Amino acid sequence: MAITLVNPSGLPEVGAYHQVAVASGSRLVFLAGQVAWDADGVTVGPGDLAAQVEQCYRNVAAALAGVGGTFADVAKLTIYVVDWTPEKMPQLMDGIGRAAAALGVTPVPPGTLIGVAALDVPEHLVEVEATAVLD
Repeated sequence: MAITLVNPSGLPEVGAYHQVAVASGSRLVFLAGQVAWDADGVTVGPGDLAAQVEQCYRNVAAALAGVGGTFADVAKLTIYVVDWTPEKMPQLMDGIGRAAAALGVTPVPPGTLIGVAALDVPEHLVEVEATAVLD
């Protein structure tokens, strides 16, 4: 694996992600932000943040697989959520948990959560962007 995840002392341990990713691979992979579209471009889970998060993570996994990678190769995730409030955290975590179970992974690389006013189309509630490093 090209990525080692670390929680250095002096920083809080957050169950949803690690504080640091150390990359040792040779190929950088930058994924476009993935929204809750299925393979036909139909939005999955209109109005359902958890369902959309799950689909975004499935799309990230598919994009990574397309270049020979997996979630184990992800060095950083950025999650954009429309009209973010802390009250949405359970839905976000539910979607991540459902995706993790479906994909058989534990997606906990360093991450950034950003609240935004809107995304590409009104029915999209979340977008997930990933940077990976492959051997």
